[in-house]
Amino acid sequence: MPQEPDVAQRLGSQSIGVVAIGRNEGQRLAVCLASCLKQCAHVIYVDSGSTDDSLTIARQHGVDVVELDSSSPFTAARARNTGIEALVGRHPGLTFVQVIDADCELMPGWLSAGATRLAEAPEVGAIGGRRRERYPDASIYNRLVDMEWDAPTGVVLSCGGDALLRVAAWAAVGGYNTTLICGEEPELCVRLRARGYLVERLQAEMTLHDADMHRFGQWWKRAVRGGWAFAEGAAMHGRQHGHKVKETRSVWIWGLLVPMAAAATAPLTSGTSVVALAVAYGALAAKIGRYRLGRGDSLEHAGLYAAFCTFGKIPQMFGQAKYWVTRWRGRQATLIEYKRAHPGARAGL
Repeated sequence: MPQEPDVAQRLGSQSIGVVAIGRNEGQRLAVCLASCLKQCAHVIYVDSGSTDDSLTIARQHGVDVVELDSSSPFTAARARNTGIEALVGRHPGLTFVQVIDADCELMPGWLSAGATRLAEAPEVGAIGGRRRERYPDASIYNRLVDMEWDAPTGVVLSCGGDALLRVAAWAAVGGYNTTLICGEEPELCVRLRARGYLVERLQAEMTLHDADMHRFGQWWKRAVRGGWAFAEGAAMHGRQHGHKVKETRSVWIWGLLVPMAAAATAPLTSGTSVVALAVAYGALAAKIGRYRLGRGDSLEHAGLYAAFCTFGKIPQMFGQAKYWVTRWRGRQATLIEYKRAHPGARAGL
């Protein structure tokens, strides 16, 4: 299918490509690829060991397919790099590449908005838009994710997993860091900004995401993964660029030091320190809630977000500890997956 006329007219039909990555996304992949093909002629799908019908679905859509070799650990960073390299190899004239997760649908008009901005602003290396949840009311966890996606626009520190990249900028910094099991997008943006590029987020609708989170355990694992990303990001770039230092410090304070201090002094204070702990957590939640109200959220949603962000310091602390223990033992990091395999995938994966 041809690109949208305004994109092709401004940039040429050979200038934009799309890399979709996934693992066991089934029909979500079908929706993703169909939406990409409506806007772009050059689409490639990179699969990370799916055991469902993802490969069949991709081939039925007529897109190029790359299967990652299982001899190396699967990571989103590795999949994206592999996809971009393959796409640029087949279409050397590509200027911009949209990376998208297979559980997302590319919104109409996004490539036009994003590519137009990149074309007029050569200093911008990566650009994102508004990502929304497909089913925000299906669970409180989906609602929390949808609120997380609602982030400030303009010049920002980083983009997410879905983004439109300037190929030259991606190549200039060596692409994504394939050793990272999470947090690879903000880490890439640290190096882009160090190279002199800007990262922007537009108000335009970019993707519709399906978190498919319905259980507390899924939310917990996702929070653990977030804590790991904070720890690794700070370890890599904290000293020079301040990357994730504030977030890491907050997790250590609220997820470990404050509760430990309250528990240790409880016998000496007749339990007053535990009450003080509850008050301190309440104050933190109130601060977060005020921020979300300022973003335009309802009182109910702001309260929900504040409560889970505050409590989330605990699983994030587990993620921080998991990162450091894994690193100190010299072990290979493995993916922290929170989503259920799409129906049809073989059990055990």
